[in-house]
Amino acid sequence: MCAWSKRLSNKMQIQVGIITISDRASSGEYDDLGGPALKEAARKAGWQVLSEALVPDDAVRIQETIRSFSKQGCGLILTTGGTGVGARDVTPEAIRAIMRVEIPGFGEAMRVQSMKITPNAILSRSLAAIVDFSVVIALPGKPSGAVECLGFVSGAIPHAVALAQRVPTSC
Repeated sequence: MCAWSKRLSNKMQIQVGIITISDRASSGEYDDLGGPALKEAARKAGWQVLSEALVPDDAVRIQETIRSFSKQGCGLILTTGGTGVGARDVTPEAIRAIMRVEIPGFGEAMRVQSMKITPNAILSRSLAAIVDFSVVIALPGKPSGAVECLGFVSGAIPHAVALAQRVPTSC
């Protein structure tokens, strides 16, 4: 991390949006555990959670929610769910359809580190991208996996958010 990024992480308050993507949780079949786990992780990181949503595995709803959170000022949008290979797992496709640019290193780092925990991590399609003026990170649906993966990339988040919000940088 360059000196500017260290200063940024101390000065810039990151506004966060959290989106849980799950047909079953959004219909009330079970409680959302991923969103609250990410909210606690964001709080521990010193970030402010500005918006939260629970939506079904529907590309249009995911896209509308991401765009809405970006317009509300969320520089970081965390999604949990829909990153596997199931028939209803559409989160990566939804994000790619509206992104300006993908940030492949985030997904690569999350998979490499997660492989040390579970061999099933190879099936993850977690990713990060810039949508409008926000960094969007698609995390696994399992709460522990979502929090772990966020931790694997958290060091680069302040700088990525600054770049997404077009804050001048010296690195």
